[in-house]
Amino acid sequence: MNPTNRPPEQRHVRIQATGPTARLEIDDRDIADQVRSYELRHTAGQLPELQLLLRPTSAPEWEGTARVVVGEAPDPGPAAAAFLRALDPAETERAVLARHDLLDGGPHEFTRALLAQLTEWALGERQPGEHEAVDG
Repeated sequence: MNPTNRPPEQRHVRIQATGPTARLEIDDRDIADQVRSYELRHTAGQLPELQLLLRPTSAPEWEGTARVVVGEAPDPGPAAAAFLRALDPAETERAVLARHDLLDGGPHEFTRALLAQLTEWALGERQPGEHEAVDG
């Protein structure tokens, strides 16, 4: 045991979130200027877990009652590839051709409409199979 009588993987954590900013302390040491983002998870019956994503310029020295995990942002590539592989090409083409913003006459209008459609589907705003009819 350490001098604070806590197992070494536990740290005293204090978060004071005020709108878009937060004060983040580990063992009474403010580390907010070193952290780009944080996520606090707690499952009943288990110790809370604080995951920190550090700024590139940080000098991590941790002391400090949550289990602290220092992580990296996930790579979006595999999720994007899985999403695109799951799409039906014919349905995607029908949805893009039915979009009202396809007919704006601007450069690269089909590609812009395709990217807008994929973004909407990825965000769950519309599901594949849901598209608007083009007024004729």
